Amino acid sequence: MTVHQLNHRCYGSTRQAATLRPGRGFTLVEMAVVLMIVGLLLSGLIPTISSQVEQRRTNETSKTLKETKDVLLGFAVANGRLPCPASATSNGVESFCTGSGSCGAEVLVPPTHGRCFNPYDGFVPAVTLGIDPINNQGQLLDAWGNPVRYAITNVKDTSNNFYFTASDGIKTRWNSGISPNPDLQVCSTSTGLTTATPGSADCASGKALTNNAVAVIYSLGKNSATGGASGDEAHNPNPQTAITADRAFVFHEPTQSGATNGEFDDIVIWLSPNILYNRMVMAGKLP
Repeated sequence: MTVHQLNHRCYGSTRQAATLRPGRGFTLVEMAVVLMIVGLLLSGLIPTISSQVEQRRTNETSKTLKETKDVLLGFAVANGRLPCPASATSNGVESFCTGSGSCGAEVLVPPTHGRCFNPYDGFVPAVTLGIDPINNQGQLLDAWGNPVRYAITNVKDTSNNFYFTASDGIKTRWNSGISPNPDLQVCSTSTGLTTATPGSADCASGKALTNNAVAVIYSLGKNSATGGASGDEAHNPNPQTAITADRAFVFHEPTQSGATNGEFDDIVIWLSPNILYNRMVMAGKLP
């Protein structure tokens, strides 16, 4: 037998044996380790993804509120007044009182006096303004699918004409140059906020972010359907609280349930009378 034949016999059999050897798989221990690592990675990613989603919704809602304020200004330029809030049953149309002295029944056609049916605890009149997205009740929605709220100042003259919602009432108020001024307030805390009557609620001393807002636009945030009963959120009229709707609202950075005045995630913006007047002057509607 030659050397070549001998090598072929020896190494050939080795190669044949190698090809017939079964492949080695993962053991149960190795699989468990892999699954544990994947689980750890996912547990770290899920909170991050969740927080990013919530931040995106917050940003989208803030954008919706700002765009709504611009639409309100456009409405004022076109109509010489601001719209009344929609009621829970007006299907997105602004809602008025029949009477000017006492409210009476709700009507959806603007009366001369301009008195709003629910000035402090209504909704954005999305159908009247022609904006979306809206639900089946015609209510403008935030990024969590909850209705966006809207409040309007309720000041009037001695003849019960409501300056900011009566036809050409803004021009009348501008020309008169006298009180009353728009009176909606936004406070940085509910602590010390007085609510003797809806029309005289006041922020505590030094806690007013504004005390002469014409309108307030706000979202009740993510917890609209399940929360909203904390001390601060209670003053932004919502379905979870029984506090009488009043002219004062609360806004500050978000807080958790363990905070002094409880959980807070409402998003609140307001319309300054100076911005309103400036826009109407620029449009040639004032003086």
